[in-house]
Amino acid sequence: MSKSFSFPNVGTCSKQTNIVLNDDHTIESIEVVGGCNGNLKGISRLLKGMKAEDAIARMEGTTCGPRPTSCPDQIAKNLKKALAEM
Repeated sequence: MSKSFSFPNVGTCSKQTNIVLNDDHTIESIEVVGGCNGNLKGISRLLKGMKAEDAIARMEGTTCGPRPTSCPDQIAKNLKKALAEM
C-alpha cells in the first residue's frame, strides 16, 4: 500500500513536492514542481526505491548559492513531514 503527500517548498525556485511513499518507507515517486527541471527529474529517479530515511540523511542541509536551503533540502524536509503523517 502507498500513500500520497503534497507539500509546498519554501525558499526555493521550486514551488511544491509531491511524494508517494510505500508502507515500508520506500519512495515510490517524487515530483518537484518548478525549479531546475532536468536536475530535479534526475534526483527523483535516483530516489525511487530508496528508503525515505536514507534520502533525508543524504540531502538534508544542502544549500543553493547563498540560500539556506535548496530543492534537495526541501525534498528532505517534506519527506520528514510525510513520515510523520504515516
